[in-house]
Formats: sequence, structure tokens, C-alpha cells
Amino acid sequence: MLDWMRREIVDQGRLPLLFFLLGFVAAFVFIRISVRLIRAQVRWWPGNITPGGQHVHHVVFGVVTMVIAGGGLIAISEDANRVAACILAALFGVGAALTLDEFALIFYLNDVYWEEQGRVSVDAVFVAIAVTGMWLLGLRPFELGDTTNFEDSGDWAGRAALVVAVLVNLLLAAIVLAKGKIWTGLVGLFVVPLLWVGAIRLSRPGAPWARWRYGKRPRRMARALERERRLRRPVIRAKIFVQDLVAGAPTLETVRGSVEHSRTATEAELDRRVKPAPPPISSIDVPSGTMDGLPRSGTPT
Repeated sequence: MLDWMRREIVDQGRLPLLFFLLGFVAAFVFIRISVRLIRAQVRWWPGNITPGGQHVHHVVFGVVTMVIAGGGLIAISEDANRVAACILAALFGVGAALTLDEFALIFYLNDVYWEEQGRVSVDAVFVAIAVTGMWLLGLRPFELGDTTNFEDSGDWAGRAALVVAVLVNLLLAAIVLAKGKIWTGLVGLFVVPLLWVGAIRLSRPGAPWARWRYGKRPRRMARALERERRLRRPVIRAKIFVQDLVAGAPTLETVRGSVEHSRTATEAELDRRVKPAPPPISSIDVPSGTMDGLPRSGTPT
């Protein structure tokens, strides 16, 4: 283990990235335990910070921490001070965790921490951990390795092939994302064969690709709907169970029944999300320049 750490992490210059990940995970675990204790009104645990009655969310401390740590990393970037870089990277990870843990608050501009929308924060944290972990393991977007040989040599054919490969992979990533496969597109940036699989397979029924391509193909849309419910049910159930475990159930009444809540919430999620995508606006029979449901020129509102 120590040999692997030295060979793959230290010698490859990834030690600050490791400290970032450790700081990120430690801060996320700590803040989730903290908010759970505050929610349970545990007497011996400090409560929310409310100077003058104003609740200061921990995203504020996260942003401030990231600014300080990021500025420090920029300041020492030319000095190559490994110890200082590791400390600042860990501090930046702490700030990033505090910020992403309230990503839903930033996204919705509303305090939805304990509501269903608050699960977006957990998703954002998992994405950050996954991307950092892949970088730490030496994976690079589009499987790009060391390109210094192309820069130092006059191999124009190699450079052209590299550019073409990147453009093709970007096109595949765009198709996968248009099909609504966010995680496949994300991981596929580092493991390119996943992009090919995601681009070939059916789109999710509510994604833009289904709106553009399946509107006049009812059989394909039906297959997409059936496949979505069949494949997504265990994934969504596991996701909700983990989210309840990590983030807490949306209401205190469902804390003790997290397994049952994951079942009922899964079916509700499937009923809400597994629907055919609406047709493109351009295919709706309305005068040019208008949208279905919006008042037309000259008509009363």
C-alpha cells in the first residue's frame, strides 16, 4: 500500500489532490453529522450560528474558506512548496464540501436542505468525489495522457489525430448528455468506451434526444419508457435509501421508516419523471414566434 502511494500518488504529483479529497470527505461527513444532531436537538451539540437572529448557513464559511485556500494556492504556485500545497488543498476541500453540501440552496435560491430538492446537494457531492477519485487514480478526460511529446516534436499527423479524437469524443459526450445519461457522460469523459455505449443505446424518455427523435416514433418511445421504469427502479430506490442515510429523510416522521420511504418515494419519483418528452416547440401548430400556452399577439391574457 505504501509503495503504491509513493509510486502512484507522491511521485506523480497527486499528493495535494489526495489531501483535497480527504479534506472534502472529512468536512462533508462532519457537517452532515452536525446538521443531523442539530435537527435532533441534541442538547450537548452546538446549534446553528444565528448572530442577531440571522441564520448563517455553512455555505458562507465554505465560500470564504475556498477563497482563502484558493488564493494561497495561487500565491505559492511558483514555489512548489509541497507541504503548504497539501495543507491549502485540504483546506480548499473543506470549503468545497461546505459549499456543495448546500448546493441546493444556491441552485433553488431557497432553504430546501431537508426537502426533496435538497437531495441535489448530495448528488453534487457524489459527483465531486467521483471526479476527484478518477483524477487521483490517474484517469484523464478522453483518456488523454502526456501530450508533451506532441508539443516538443513536429509530429503534425499525431497532433491532428489527437484533435480529431477529442472532437469525436466531445460529440459522443454531447449525444450521451442529450440522451439524459448524466453519470454515463461524466464517467465516459474518463472511460471513453462508456461514451460509445451511451450514444448507441436508447435515450431516456424525458431527455432532449427523445423529444427530437422519438416524437413521431411511438414504438421507440414506448421501449424507452418501459426500459426506464425497469432499469431505473432499483437504482432510484438505492439512491433514495443512501440519500436518506446520508442526508436524512425529508421529514422527521420518515426517519425510522427509511426502507419503506425509499419504496414509496421510488414509485412517486418514477410516476413523476418517467414520462414521454413533450414534442419540440417547432412541431406545435401555432403561428411562428409563439409558444404553446403563451398569449398570442393581439389576444387577451
